[in-house]
Amino acid sequence: MRSRIGTSRIRLGNGGERKKGIFFPEPQSRGSAGIAAQLGRAITDGIYSNGDRLPAEREMARRFGASRTTVRTALDLLEERNFIRRKVGSGTFVVHDRGIGEREIADITSPLELMDMRQAVEPHLVRLAVLHGTARDLEALAQKLRRLEQTHADRDQFTRCDQDFHMAIANATHNPLAVGIYRQINEVRQHTQWSKVKDKVLTPARIAEYNRQHRALFESIAGRHPESAVELINRHLAEAKSDLIGVQSK
Repeated sequence: MRSRIGTSRIRLGNGGERKKGIFFPEPQSRGSAGIAAQLGRAITDGIYSNGDRLPAEREMARRFGASRTTVRTALDLLEERNFIRRKVGSGTFVVHDRGIGEREIADITSPLELMDMRQAVEPHLVRLAVLHGTARDLEALAQKLRRLEQTHADRDQFTRCDQDFHMAIANATHNPLAVGIYRQINEVRQHTQWSKVKDKVLTPARIAEYNRQHRALFESIAGRHPESAVELINRHLAEAKSDLIGVQSK
């Protein structure tokens, strides 16, 4: 696809093009998942940077040849993945920061150092989620919990859904700095160092127990009980750290 906008073009995937600050969609992907994937690539490629405002839904619908409902669903997917944040009356803004050095931090942070950081950060995030979480946030958290409870003994799926559940708690704080900090924590959680120990930690029995703890935590957050929720997250993380120490000492 060719464009008359600007003179510097770079090929994007299967026929798309990009120029800094301008997005040229690939016309063959008109479904919500395809649109979300294209916009996600545009963000990670730097076409849209952290803090940039995306075009209006009507304009994106025109560019993609899709309905506004389809575009809105695609934006829902990107918001769930913490690529964007909507501000009523202002528009849709990119909140994904590619962050120079993020991968280097993940490379040198051990699983135990990660757990120390989680214990320092997550109790306060839980308290903020109780105080500021909306009905929509609680429904998103309930969705993540249902997916968690359906993972059963699948370690990889449990790990992904567990990250999503705790990220949904961070999102419920409505604090951009808190969300950014927890996104970095999840980046470290995806590192191969954790992959090497998770098969030993995540036995079917431990997955079931962790999910019982997740359910209790959700009920305390949804019931607006900050002290109970903080106590539960502290206990949950302490047990996870103890399990980690146990397998590493063998």
